[in-house]
Amino acid sequence: MNIKNISPRVHRWSIGSYFFVAGITFASWASRIPDIKVKLNLNDAELGGILFALPAGSMVSLPISGFLVAKLGSRTVMLMAALCYPLLLSFLAIADSPFILATLLFFFGLLGNMMNISVNTQAVAVEELYNKSIMASFHGIWSLAGFFGAAVGTLMISLGFDPLKHFIIIAITMMLIAFFMKFARMPKDAVIGNQPLFVKPDMVLLKLGLISFCCMAAEGTMFDWSGIYFQKIVQAPKSLVTLGYSAFMGTMALGRFLGDGLVLRYGRKEILQGSGFLIAAGLLIAVFFPTLIFATLGFLLVGFGVSSVVPIVYSQAGKSEKMSPGIALATVSSIGFLGFFIGPPLIGFVAEAFGLQWSFGIIALLGFGTTILAGITKFKN
Repeated sequence: MNIKNISPRVHRWSIGSYFFVAGITFASWASRIPDIKVKLNLNDAELGGILFALPAGSMVSLPISGFLVAKLGSRTVMLMAALCYPLLLSFLAIADSPFILATLLFFFGLLGNMMNISVNTQAVAVEELYNKSIMASFHGIWSLAGFFGAAVGTLMISLGFDPLKHFIIIAITMMLIAFFMKFARMPKDAVIGNQPLFVKPDMVLLKLGLISFCCMAAEGTMFDWSGIYFQKIVQAPKSLVTLGYSAFMGTMALGRFLGDGLVLRYGRKEILQGSGFLIAAGLLIAVFFPTLIFATLGFLLVGFGVSSVVPIVYSQAGKSEKMSPGIALATVSSIGFLGFFIGPPLIGFVAEAFGLQWSFGIIALLGFGTTILAGITKFKN
């Protein structure tokens, strides 16, 4: 097929499918963390230390991914990552020691963020075709995939499927999707202004990175600890351990599909300020009222809170006039992933010392930082 004859809508669906691959791959891992914790007989601090490996791999990946996207193009890097990322998922289930699991999670994080940078760079190029904000809808697909992945995880648990069988099914399916949708990848990355490969980031990019940091600390906590929170603090039945995670992913998906319209109506700054408030409020509800109903409600609010933050930040970073989209996204992600890097392990260490319930309060304060930082940041139309 001649790529010049492909409509913007087809490009949008193609890149959206890669967001789906990334979302369901990560959610499948997150949905089975409690099982793997039991399998390896880990306490909260040990799990926190092992989970440290995943964002560590993501951090190492950032300069590598930015460089590869700038040199090879995001379409090539995205396809490579989309095939390898689900494949590595299946290996996580056979880890029989904390060291092996941590090693595999390091490379899982590395490939995951290589996918993240490349697919978002492709999304910026598609957004240029539409000449309007559509980034949130891409992230909505990622979240919808995460919600679907959590639901599939719950189904697999109820059917008695062990993580290995579960992960192999997901890996094969996602690799097939990535292969068959490669025909409509964007041929070139967006170019705005005269952008050198490497340049010192300006204050706007730094602020965007800090906003991402606050949000991703909460997001990482939800991914890695929501199941454990419902298991230990809420004391949910085994069949409902993933309810909080599913609630979070569901409202995050819904918020992202609504996000582009909300941004057009209320503005980027206002949406980000409201997002920080919802993150903090949702986490504090779960802390002070750790029952099945109220904790689920709190996680629903957190999902709405984080839904629009990363799409807005990434869209703004991709429009930088001083850096190429891939490098600008990697720069902002580098700061943002520090939150992802620090949040989940911090939860583990604080939980071991003071209790898991109160460690979530620290993340609530970080989430509210999104509101404060958005108030002092300038945004492009």
